[in-house]
Amino acid sequence: MKDWLRFAVCYWHTWRGNGADIFGLAGTQERPWDTSDTLEGALERVDVHFEFCQKLGVELYCFHDRDAAPEGATIAESERIFDQVVDKLAAKQKETGISLLWATPQLFSHARYMNGAATNPDPAVVCHAAAQVKKCLDVAKRLGGENFVLWGGRDGYQCLLNTDYKQELTNYAAFLRATADYAKEIGFTGQLLLEPKPREPMAHQYNFDSETTLGFLDHHGLIDQYALNLEANHGTLAGHSGEHEVEAAVSRGKLGSIDANRNETLLGWDTDMFPTDPALSTYIMKRVIDQGGLEPGGLNFDAKVRRESSDVEDLFIGHINGMDNYARGLRAAAKLIADGTLDSMRNGRYSAFSKTPIGKRFTAGKASLTELAAHAVSNGEPKQASGQQEKYESIFNAFAYRG
Repeated sequence: MKDWLRFAVCYWHTWRGNGADIFGLAGTQERPWDTSDTLEGALERVDVHFEFCQKLGVELYCFHDRDAAPEGATIAESERIFDQVVDKLAAKQKETGISLLWATPQLFSHARYMNGAATNPDPAVVCHAAAQVKKCLDVAKRLGGENFVLWGGRDGYQCLLNTDYKQELTNYAAFLRATADYAKEIGFTGQLLLEPKPREPMAHQYNFDSETTLGFLDHHGLIDQYALNLEANHGTLAGHSGEHEVEAAVSRGKLGSIDANRNETLLGWDTDMFPTDPALSTYIMKRVIDQGGLEPGGLNFDAKVRRESSDVEDLFIGHINGMDNYARGLRAAAKLIADGTLDSMRNGRYSAFSKTPIGKRFTAGKASLTELAAHAVSNGEPKQASGQQEKYESIFNAFAYRG
């Protein structure tokens, strides 16, 4: 099962989260490993992180640069601090066999990025973001990272009145192109991934959802350089489901990796809860099996224990619940595929496009509008066919909930 379920522990929620929210900034979770934002504290957290992964039996992890190492007063100082932490990460990887699924630059918390990173109206800020991406790519290569993720949390707008929308999209494409070029230059062979999210912290983010992001990449000639890292949470915020976002990516061959979590759908913000929905995990794993797997991507638990869950034990239980949920989803998906009923029914709905002359010509792009209209006139009113939604749901649920 581990070939299909490439679980990863995230550094940010797991080691830097303390239960804080906007109504309680002090937090509720006292963690002995998170006593200071210093180099010494960062080095101590490396030991805690690898011990936790070993106890869970998880062989992959992910981090933002600023989760792993504190930022210094200058770029040079930040890179020196980062290098010392990376030295220890590399040593622990060698010692334990645990490896890096992906790294990502944290381009949204510092005040310099309040107006954007890649899309900032000030070229000096864009250059600073570029320096951070460059260093993080170097580190990802050194640690054998299988992927590199960019999430443009501030790359969007708060106010259209002060935003040159076209300029920002042009600049964003230029930044992504430069990133892909540098990855190639240094010989980084991992996947480059964009992570869509519609809003939060910005009112509108340019990587709004799967379709928007893929359309943007297509438009700017970057579709071959990037795939998607998808999070069910973010799909919910975009007015979609996690299943929809995965389907949109798989349909284009662009599902690169998954941030495995769920959202409290009654709320309007990103809640990053551990995944416990068997229907969601079954659907996702079915599409993963259909595309032949997720490697070099994985299932990263971008999830945090609740503010009210203040015991260290809760960290273990949250991850174990998520792993169990996806294991059940994988088994259910495999049985669903082996049964074949659902796929056969769905394929049957569209079979006329491969079996009838007019269907074949239309799909091949050879039928004109005049030819299609003439076919309608000569054949009369089509026979009504039920969509059978209830039957599809019954079949799917029989596997998702009963296995």
